Amino acid sequence: MSNSAASHGLEQWHGTTIIGVKRGDRTVLAGDGQVSMGNTVMKPNAKKVRRIGDGKVVAGFAGATADAFTLFERLERKLDQYSGQLMRAAVELAKDWRTDKYLRNLEALMIVADKDTLLVLTGNGDVLEPEGGIAAIGSGGNYALAAARALSDYETDPEKIARRAMAVAAEVCVFTNDQVTLETV
Repeated sequence: MSNSAASHGLEQWHGTTIIGVKRGDRTVLAGDGQVSMGNTVMKPNAKKVRRIGDGKVVAGFAGATADAFTLFERLERKLDQYSGQLMRAAVELAKDWRTDKYLRNLEALMIVADKDTLLVLTGNGDVLEPEGGIAAIGSGGNYALAAARALSDYETDPEKIARRAMAVAAEVCVFTNDQVTLETV
């Protein structure tokens, strides 16, 4: 993959799984805790999902940690600037991420949510509202997404769906572990 493609979030990130599940008035974000360097587990209990924006928004990241923290900080500023309106803040961040020379080089993907909205943000300038209220990113993202979609026909509790989907991803993806951080809005 070209460096340009990798710097715009097109590369499939290795080393994490983040899932967001929205059902009714509850949204859950869950992420595993494994940090890998090559084939070595460097840390088993990293926190990749956290609250931002005065606790009203939850965000999870896949990709370079320092880059993700930069994006969290930028998103928090946008939330302040736009009175906590997540969609507006996300669109403005995505514009900056795509056009700013510094931000354009950040290598991360994000899932963000508030009480009304679940979004995936990419360095391409994408602000995606997932079909069916389920989104997943990272190396185990496709496994978690498939599991969550299968469970969603039989389970209404977003926390149960997210936890089981993360367990499936941890069983299949060597870059994902079972040390889950979960936040609900």
